[in-house]
This record gives sequence, structure tokens and C-alpha cells, in this order.
Amino acid sequence: MRISTILSGDKVRLSCEVFPPKKFDGIAQATAVTQEIAALKPAYMSVTYGAAGSTPGHTLALAKAVADAGVTPLCHLTCVQSTKEHVRGVLADMKAAGMENVLALRGDLPKDGEPCRDFSYAAELIEFIHTQGDFCVGAACYPEGHPESGGRLQDIEYLKRKVDAGVDFLTTQMFFDNALLYNFLYRALKKGIDVPVCAGIMPICDPKQVARAVQLSGSIMPPRFAAIADRFAHDPAAMAQAGIAFATEQIIDLVANGITNIHLYTMNKPWITRAIVSNLSNIIHLGE
Repeated sequence: MRISTILSGDKVRLSCEVFPPKKFDGIAQATAVTQEIAALKPAYMSVTYGAAGSTPGHTLALAKAVADAGVTPLCHLTCVQSTKEHVRGVLADMKAAGMENVLALRGDLPKDGEPCRDFSYAAELIEFIHTQGDFCVGAACYPEGHPESGGRLQDIEYLKRKVDAGVDFLTTQMFFDNALLYNFLYRALKKGIDVPVCAGIMPICDPKQVARAVQLSGSIMPPRFAAIADRFAHDPAAMAQAGIAFATEQIIDLVANGITNIHLYTMNKPWITRAIVSNLSNIIHLGE
């Protein structure tokens, strides 16, 4: 099913993200994790792409496992170090496997400074995907602004280019302060961006994840969460419980304020996903 169709209803839905292993001998374990999360019947499941597009086959293998479990898959696709020929081949493999949903991303620039090849921006990838088949295309957005965008105003301009290139839906980078999302949605709508937006939530259940999350996304940690991390840093069980509670409360606030599409960054941890689904059993619609 096309994700644009899934997101067209007014029910509150939860989707999940999983990631493939770096090496193929880890596919079995990743598949088992994927099947556990798929058993919860999320609206769809996205599968990330290897660094610099290094493991497209692993992404496709896990996406097939999602489909086999009866859940709609979404394949990530990055382009920062890819040629059009490579991307064309990946899309052909996706099409042959029955995949119709693609999350188009530029990807992280390489640390060694190697220049981009045929694609410099996600908007260019989105346009190219549409020349290769009838795909439902999603893209990323950043409530706090992309770290390389030069500011929130410029970031919205870049986002508008992606939407104009043919984006069907957007998924936000992780954020921990809902006010940032509400402000972003207002600015996006004012710019004429009216495609569905899925709010990306990452439960932080390990204090080591805090610094990593800030480094990856540039996210601002609200004082309330910083206090949680400080208080429970040396008690893993308490930190896990507090992290799940914080993410649950964050989702409840989003739903209460009219956000109907929640995307959970699971970090391949089924137990965290199950706990949040249990906490929201009367709020989130699963398996429908």
C-alpha cells in the first residue's frame, strides 16, 4: 500500500523505523527483530540505508521481511555519493521486489570530504526517482532546522524545493521539545507545505544516547529531559523506564494537539517499542 494512502485518514497511527546490519551475516538477527516489531502491526515500517549507500541489498532484504510480516515497507535511499546509474539500479531492484514507497535522503556528507557525484541535494534525488517509476516518495524535515541549512528560514526554502519536486509525505528528524514541532508546522504551512508530516520520536533509554542524539540531529534537549538523564545515568533500569515514560508523554501531547502520525525510531529494540505501544493502547490505532 502507498504510504500516502495510509496517512490520508484521520486516525492516530504509529509507524516504526528499523535498520539493517552492516554485514550480511547479521541479516537473520535483524530480520528477527523486524518480525517482532512488525507483530505489533504498525501502520508501516521504514528500513534505513547503509552509510553512503554501501548496503542497498541489506535494506531490501529487511524490507522484504517487513512485507512478509504483513506490514507496508518504506525503503530509505540516499544519494550523496551515488551515481544516477547506481540509483537507477537500486530503484529497479526495489520495483522488482514490489516496493512502492521510498524515503529520499541526501545522506551524510563523507568525513574525507569526497565530493558528491550526480546528486547534491535530496530534491534532485526526488525528481530522479519519479522518472524511474510510480513510487510514493517521502523526505526528511527538521523541526530545528538542518545543521547545514544556514538557518530556519533557509531550511524551509530547501524543504519547499523537496515538496515541489514531488514529495508525498515528510518525516521529521527526532526532537524532544514538542513546541519546536508546532512552530515548524506553522512555518511550513505558511510556506505552502501541506503534505502529511510524521513526527519522529526517539525514546532515549540509555544516558549514552543523549550525547549521540544531540550530535546526530543537533536536537535541543529540554531541561526536563536533561534532569532525567542526570538523575538516572547510573541506573540503567530506571533510565530505561524514564526514557519510555518521557517518549510516551511526548506522544500523548502530540496527539492531544492534533498530530495523527507518529514515527518511532526503534533503534532495533522491540522491548522499547512494545512498552510504548502498551502505554498508548487506547490512543494509537494499530493493525487497521
